[in-house]
Amino acid sequence: MKKIAIFASGEGTNAQSVIDFFKNSKVTIALIVCNNPKANVLNRAAKNNIPSLLIDKENFYNSDSVLKKLQESTIDLIVLAGFLWKIPDNILHSFSNKIINIHPALLPKFGGKGMYGMNVHKAVIEAGEKESGITIHYVNEHYDEGKIILQKKCVVTKDDTATTLAQKVLKLEHEWFPKSIELILKP
Repeated sequence: MKKIAIFASGEGTNAQSVIDFFKNSKVTIALIVCNNPKANVLNRAAKNNIPSLLIDKENFYNSDSVLKKLQESTIDLIVLAGFLWKIPDNILHSFSNKIINIHPALLPKFGGKGMYGMNVHKAVIEAGEKESGITIHYVNEHYDEGKIILQKKCVVTKDDTATTLAQKVLKLEHEWFPKSIELILKP
């Protein structure tokens, strides 16, 4: 049995797609870690009977409490699904090549600090890009610079807005993020 911890900061639609994909499988979503007490992902965790851990910056960056919880839960893979904080070194080193992220653009373009959510889609539209998509990658000490696992593309039309592009990209995220996790966890 493989165990996943999902880190999320907001609505949790990607977390939900992962939860749904792995229902009745040999993969367990063992923990939801969240840094926002108002995030809907916490409701999703409760509805799916998944333990959740609400964290604050002090404990996350200046103690080993989150790392210890992950180790106690015998987590095999950490999945960042819209988590907006940089992962601290103690967790990065303890889970080397066991932390993945999904980014709503084709890295290395439109990545880095502050490039999340609608900020990314607006930047893609403003740059006049002809395509966008998703990048699933391993997490390292730099925002959006880890080894790429998978990229999937969608066309950006002249009629697209940041909102319509976000919808196209979200569809790719929901389809490909769980499949990528499954491939990573295969022995």
